Amino acid sequence: MFDRSATTAGNDMSNETVRRAFHPTSSRGPVSMKRAFLSALAAALLLPTAAFASEGGGLVSPSVYEFMVFVIAVFVGYYVVWSVTPALHTPLMSVTNAISSVIVVGALLAVGVSLTTSDSSVAKIFGFLALTMASVNIFGGFLVTNRMLSMYKKKDAPAKKNG
Repeated sequence: MFDRSATTAGNDMSNETVRRAFHPTSSRGPVSMKRAFLSALAAALLLPTAAFASEGGGLVSPSVYEFMVFVIAVFVGYYVVWSVTPALHTPLMSVTNAISSVIVVGALLAVGVSLTTSDSSVAKIFGFLALTMASVNIFGGFLVTNRMLSMYKKKDAPAKKNG
């Protein structure tokens, strides 16, 4: 029915890279029925719950609504990261670490602005911790990116000795 030799167009199919370019295989294997069922169940439960909570109407307290948004963000982030191919995982994670600068803005606000009526230093301590951890995350993301890019640079050939 389908002639594979017509699609190779004279390429060397004994080379693994060429062969995988024409006939890619999944690195993770088939998706299990249990995992597919759990993802469908999570979507079926979370989407109506999110729609109901966004409607609000005074039925849901703001703290519960914010917690539900957090839980949905965790699920979405989990499925987005796990659907990325392994070859793109490290560059994607290094870039998302660099996006952590949003956390730095929030941490600076927590450290510099009086968020409570009492002069409690708990918010400032947590803001400082968030600032420290997000900074490590950002700089680490850039270091990983530079390290990965240096892997693809050509190395200088050793100099020949004349003598």
